[in-house]
Amino acid sequence: MPLLMNPPTPERDPAADIALTDAERAARVQLAGCYRVFDLLGWTEMIFNHISLRVPGPGPESVFLINPFGLHYSEVSASKLVAVDLQGRPVRPTPYPINRAGFVTHAAIHRALPQAHCVMHTHTTSGCAVACLEAGLSHDSFYGAQLSGQVAYHDFEGVTVNLDEQARMVADIGAKRAVVLRNHGLLAWGHDLPNAFMTLWTMQRACDIQIAAAAAGPTRRLPAQVLAQCVAEAGPAEAGVCALVFAALLRQVDARDPGYRD
Repeated sequence: MPLLMNPPTPERDPAADIALTDAERAARVQLAGCYRVFDLLGWTEMIFNHISLRVPGPGPESVFLINPFGLHYSEVSASKLVAVDLQGRPVRPTPYPINRAGFVTHAAIHRALPQAHCVMHTHTTSGCAVACLEAGLSHDSFYGAQLSGQVAYHDFEGVTVNLDEQARMVADIGAKRAVVLRNHGLLAWGHDLPNAFMTLWTMQRACDIQIAAAAAGPTRRLPAQVLAQCVAEAGPAEAGVCALVFAALLRQVDARDPGYRD
């Protein structure tokens, strides 16, 4: 199974005449900025892994943006993002291919979950380490407690290039926004980009602390009533907090290099 999905040439692109709207321009800038935020945080894996964002529109939102395969996150800019439909066809000419594994995973979630406007996937060291643990993600930390009962698990089936895995993945995820891809890495989705980012950031911090605590000694367990209280208390200000966190990180990116907006 090929790992690259080559874009159609303009003369056989069935949707090459879809106009670039103001909404898509804004989405492109936001997503390109997110790739640079990931680079800032060290959440990169050479040219691999993916963040995708639906293109807003008045009708069914069946087009999403994803990174061009071959570029490091530090090289991604708004104009270089590839807009594809749920069949993997670019909606306008592009010189870039996309990674099949990224398409199979992200398209499955965008198609099955109307509320999943943004999907993020990483291979950080501690995230992959926790994904390899039989017990999975621990909830016995400040960050892990916030995810108690909120984490889905999907078993590893090899490189995600086969379309028949999509149904099993979606069934395992259900409505949970935090996902551990066992023996693989982390995944999060949200109703917008800052929301997905905050979920992934919380998972990542929980993984970092879990691995550090395991090396230091026995972990103190948190009682069920404390976990439930933590989940309830972490939620009410979520939307505003997500937006503030992402904006703060984006200001750091802008101070370093605002070129991602091009």
